[in-house]
Amino acid sequence: MSSDRQDRPATRHRRPDGVSDDTVEALGKLSEALEAVEEARGSLYAFHRLSGHADLQAGEAADLLRDAGHGDLADRIESELVGRNVIEGRWTFQLVEEYDEGYYATFKDLERAARDGLVDGRPHLFEAEMKEDRRTQGRRHHEATPG
Repeated sequence: MSSDRQDRPATRHRRPDGVSDDTVEALGKLSEALEAVEEARGSLYAFHRLSGHADLQAGEAADLLRDAGHGDLADRIESELVGRNVIEGRWTFQLVEEYDEGYYATFKDLERAARDGLVDGRPHLFEAEMKEDRRTQGRRHHEATPG
């Protein structure tokens, strides 16, 4: 069993002196929002990969239709669908780039700036304090940190 002194969160997960509950709560909400953005970004990348795969499959389908004697339909699929922009002027890689370089980069920068400016860059203070509140001190599998 750990002593009380050792059974504390790592320094990076302890609130700096003078930081208010409201500040920790606000940074926790901003962190939660960033997590949603990260999930959205993952979905965007999945959309990118699935759309690209579908385009390749449509091209293969056109080849198979042509081989099966349906040249007119194959030509139409190739000319109207294969290689088509998913939105005006853009393939999905361009959507990913614009998202990453614009909204995502701005969100990440502002979240980091907020932590750097308000809590010495310390991450997940809200969650770390929630863990401290919810865990059973001194109990196995409820330790503040590993080993």
